[in-house]
Amino acid sequence: MQHSDTERMARQSETTGTNRPLTVGLCAGYFLVLLDVTVVNVALPRLGVELHAGSGLAWVVDAYTVPLAALLLAAGAVGDRLGHRRLVLIGLAGFGIASIGCALSPTIAVLIAGRALQGVAAALMLPGTLAMLSESAVTEQARARVIGLWAAVGGAALPAGPVVGGLLVQAVGWRAVFWLGVPVIIAALAAVLASAPRTGRTADTVAHGSHERGVDWAGAALLAVSLGCVVTAIIQGHSSTVLDGVMVAVAVCAAFALWLVERRTPRPLLRVPSAARRPLAVACGIAAVMNLCCQGTLFVLTQVFQVVHGLGPLAAGMVMLPAMVPMPALGTASGRLTSRFGPWRTSASGLLVAVVGFLGMALSLDGPNYPVLLGSLVVWGGGIGVLAPGIVTAGMRAVPGSPGAASGAGNTARQAGGAMGVALFGAVAGPPAGSSFAHQVGILMWVCATVFLLAAVVCFLPADPPQERQA
Repeated sequence: MQHSDTERMARQSETTGTNRPLTVGLCAGYFLVLLDVTVVNVALPRLGVELHAGSGLAWVVDAYTVPLAALLLAAGAVGDRLGHRRLVLIGLAGFGIASIGCALSPTIAVLIAGRALQGVAAALMLPGTLAMLSESAVTEQARARVIGLWAAVGGAALPAGPVVGGLLVQAVGWRAVFWLGVPVIIAALAAVLASAPRTGRTADTVAHGSHERGVDWAGAALLAVSLGCVVTAIIQGHSSTVLDGVMVAVAVCAAFALWLVERRTPRPLLRVPSAARRPLAVACGIAAVMNLCCQGTLFVLTQVFQVVHGLGPLAAGMVMLPAMVPMPALGTASGRLTSRFGPWRTSASGLLVAVVGFLGMALSLDGPNYPVLLGSLVVWGGGIGVLAPGIVTAGMRAVPGSPGAASGAGNTARQAGGAMGVALFGAVAGPPAGSSFAHQVGILMWVCATVFLLAAVVCFLPADPPQERQA
């Protein structure tokens, strides 16, 4: 029976150019990694009450995103050395165990520890999902299809988060948000285990490649320390000036040490040709700003809707849906705009559209004026839907000879920006039960509009003239 199943899968792979069970399993794991960034947001108010979380609510989100951001580059190097299949299996298993721990958490401290383990596991599996999908494709056409599917799955995870979270929290409770991942992980593990590893790369080839690349463990550790200390200073520093100063000092020292290590090591976390550094830095900076404002906005908006406006978890998720749907839906349109006008001008257009959405939200939150608010959410989501593919393409075109380096840098920038956004927005807005919470969130929307407008101006500057002209 096992032999016939193997033969059937092989025939299927030859016919379609892809291994469908493996594709479904890897995309399911990738979907879950991104879903867990936003699905928890709707659960935060109830979770905070039951576990007496206080300021720990921001850590429920950031304990996941900080290790995810800090370890992505190193995880890609480890996957190249040990094999992506092995690392994906370890990451899936770790994510499942951590999800169970989160679902059973008796205190906020245990929950935060479980979320941190989820973040580490997610970082281990994320680079390998795309690598394994690419390696599993038999033809270039099949490879293009599975990469497109992978990107679409990632786009669908963001809008699914608030709605899925709202349904589960209202029907079952906040712990169901974490139980959700367990059956998905089991199915993904079964699919990856059932697929025989490709033999195109021999053991000698892998060993030779790993010897050349290695893993910059010191750089990865310093990146994690620097980012973690910055987030800690933002979330907890307002309650202790001494802690704030210590965290900032450690973050600065770690960042300086990271700069020294990356200059001297023969195997840096990110190796980029000097000519590509400026456009890649601009693309990564705008990507970080995008996630900082977007994830920060999602973090505070779900609390405004539930705590200030009195909506239930499901209703809050449904209110957010108009903002989420345009994001994956506009991916194809953004691709056409990028082909015609270039990634920088496309990114600038998305930023300007999102500015209008931020301004509409700022003017309609206090009331609330729901017709204006819902329309503003649609406009905001549409702008992000155009911006995200455009700025990712700009980063990839900046380093055409090293797509892995560009992808790793972009992923790290986005996740780091998201972690910073949750910390900053939570600290500035204050406790959601406060009388000025909605007003503070409105001010944050004005700030986001200003930052996006400045980013659009940067996009119109000649950050990457050669690639833009070729586009």
